[in-house]
Amino acid sequence: MSQRKQQPRKPSVPEPKAPASPPQKPAPEKASLTTPHDGLLRKVFYGLAGGMLLLLLALAPGSGINADDEYQVDYSEKLVRYYATMGADTAALNIPKGNMHLYGGLFDLTAGTINHGLGYTEYDAGYHTVRHLLIALFGFLALLFTGLLAKEIGGWRAGILALLLLFLSPRFLGHSLMNPKDIPFAAGFAISLYYLARLLRELPQWSWRTAGGLTAGIAIALATRSGGLMLIGYLGLFAGFDFLAKANAKKLPKTSNALLNYASAIAGIAIAGYFLAVLTWPAALVDPLRHPLASLAEFSKLGVRIRVLFMGDNVLSDGTPWYYPVLWIAKTIPLLALVGFAGGMAVLPLLWRRYQALPVLMVAFAAVFPLAYIIYKDSLLHDGWRHLLFVYPAMVVLAALFWTTCEHWVRNNKIGRYVVIGVVALGLLEPAVFISRNRSYPYVYFNPIGGGLHGAYGNYETDYWGVSAKQAINWMKQEGIIRPDMTDTLTIGTSLYFNVSRQLGSEYKDKVKVKYVRFNNRYSEAWDYGIFPSRYIRGPHLLAGSWPNDKTVHTIKANGVPLLAVEKEDPEHHAYKGDQAVKQRAWDVAIAEYQQETAKYPKNELAWLGLANSYVNAGKNDEALKAADQALKLAPDNENGLYYRGLILMQQGNTPEAGAAFERLIEVNDEFPAAYYYLANIYQARGDALQALKYLEQAIKLNPRFKEAYLLAAQILEQQGDAQTAAQYRQAAAQF
Repeated sequence: MSQRKQQPRKPSVPEPKAPASPPQKPAPEKASLTTPHDGLLRKVFYGLAGGMLLLLLALAPGSGINADDEYQVDYSEKLVRYYATMGADTAALNIPKGNMHLYGGLFDLTAGTINHGLGYTEYDAGYHTVRHLLIALFGFLALLFTGLLAKEIGGWRAGILALLLLFLSPRFLGHSLMNPKDIPFAAGFAISLYYLARLLRELPQWSWRTAGGLTAGIAIALATRSGGLMLIGYLGLFAGFDFLAKANAKKLPKTSNALLNYASAIAGIAIAGYFLAVLTWPAALVDPLRHPLASLAEFSKLGVRIRVLFMGDNVLSDGTPWYYPVLWIAKTIPLLALVGFAGGMAVLPLLWRRYQALPVLMVAFAAVFPLAYIIYKDSLLHDGWRHLLFVYPAMVVLAALFWTTCEHWVRNNKIGRYVVIGVVALGLLEPAVFISRNRSYPYVYFNPIGGGLHGAYGNYETDYWGVSAKQAINWMKQEGIIRPDMTDTLTIGTSLYFNVSRQLGSEYKDKVKVKYVRFNNRYSEAWDYGIFPSRYIRGPHLLAGSWPNDKTVHTIKANGVPLLAVEKEDPEHHAYKGDQAVKQRAWDVAIAEYQQETAKYPKNELAWLGLANSYVNAGKNDEALKAADQALKLAPDNENGLYYRGLILMQQGNTPEAGAAFERLIEVNDEFPAAYYYLANIYQARGDALQALKYLEQAIKLNPRFKEAYLLAAQILEQQGDAQTAAQYRQAAAQF
């Protein structure tokens, strides 16, 4: 048997190793948007949303009418007539009072159509209930899509937190009960941002559902305010960024096809949204290209010039500092939202690495850009930051992402996780308690920075829209002051004429007479009861503690802070009779009436002012000065009080103190021409002709018919040897 010769075994040679690659940095950890609990979290989200909808609808009828509804209701009626007559009734095309033709008509047309269908008029309680329920529905849309936007970026936990945080933001919730301008606008923005985030995920392909949702969001915003045009800019800007980012990462198919998809999405959505918005906007229907742009230009100025209470001073809205809206936002949103938003901006690079970069940047841009633009344009703002409510959903989303990220960072630290959860829970509890205590007007909320609502009282506006007038009317009905079986007509004097007259209800239209009276001139008319909010009272007066005054029989409060006072007038009407005597220059009669008034009601600052005026004209300067000083004690910085004090001191020869009074008057109100005139007299007596002429120029600028100012200027110029200019002033004076 032959054997095969065994071959020697070859030594094994190891395979060559690949060269070692340099150590790689670990890829940034991305948040997982899917968890084992997503099914439960989804149910929690929609369960909360459903509960919030029911709560909004339950709370809305209890909120009062806001003062701007005077313009909204008028617009609503004109819109219904415009469309009912197929454009024959053109009253909606130009509305000088309130400039409502500059606003889209979606909300007011819808509300007006429903009310007409139900047979309600603006004097019916149901008319305003319909409007408030509709506002609540828009508020719910803002809530829902803010939560969905946070979920789209950061998962269901972020969505739930955003939903809770927005609902428990008393300012936003309060406006969601009664603000027909800013809440539908905010809803349109929230819807648009959510669907824009979805669109950025889908592109270069896109679904009709996403495109339709974004179109609807843009249409709702633009059909409310022309500022909705910003959303078309957002669409183009972020879709462009998305195209560049995906092209750079080579995630796009053939570039020309992808570019066409992007362009068709942008153009189609923008055109469709614009077209739908114009359909409910009569002035834009007539001029669809120029009118919305002209409206946007007008609103970028926000040119309504009114007095606002800011940091304790009553200043004109064009005189507020650049940080006016920043400070208002910082003081009136929950601390959880404020810290979360600030934290989110601080760690923005970490958030866009953890989540989707472009949607995170979009949310941050939507929160910051409008505010920065308004500051840059030096736009006029008033009534806090209600014109900027539409940026708040984006702020809330960023805050929710920050807090959920904080929890993720300490997920392996049991104590740290409990701390984050505790902070969030406490941050939600504080505004929730405020809402539960003040559910009819939660929009007056101030956070604990600066002492909450107590710290804000006298320094910032609280119920600037007079929403609490509803509670005043309800109290009067409960007390039987207003009742169906009334035989005598009851007269109510108020600075909230529209609110009070419309909230009475049609059954009292012929039984209660409502008179508009300014708070600082409230005894120019005779009335039985007065309803006066803090809105028209100067900050120093509020801080002096003399309001509500000793005629007050009921006070509407929030957290113990007075918002509105119901006054009962004395049956003898001494203050009114004194005012009538002043008009007839019957000074002794006026003095007698005001003396009786101040004896009964020593906190009535207007009676003391009337007494000071009457004493001055009766030649009793010592008594006049005491009366003026008492008025200023009750209402520091009262313009007439400062004026009378300065005038009396001048007549007594005390020009240094008189000058100080007039100078303070100018600080309080730099549009008081008589103060400049008397200061000119003082400086002329001091030999300072140049300063005297400057004051006279200002007096004439404010009151071009100020004859005495022209004559004094002519006299000073003649003394200086300028006969030609003096003659011009005398010629001007001769016209009056």
